[in-house]
Amino acid sequence: MLTESLPISTQNLFHSELFNQLDTKDPLIALSHTMDWEVFDVVFSRHYCHDNGVPSKPIRLMVGLLILKQLENLSDERVVL
Repeated sequence: MLTESLPISTQNLFHSELFNQLDTKDPLIALSHTMDWEVFDVVFSRHYCHDNGVPSKPIRLMVGLLILKQLENLSDERVVL
């Protein structure tokens, strides 16, 4: 079952505290700001059932983990640990 995307205001509840702890010069952070994440929601949401099953993980999380896995050459297990 597809989990509904959270509104930006909800996503940013703890954004400032977390963002202050991150290195803003990190290439992965720069990459995350250049991506249009809503495109992934539109493209991949059609592959999820909307009315039954266990709620899914957010599509942005899944795409982000796959990008990280490829960029850092990580195994499935390593990318989530």
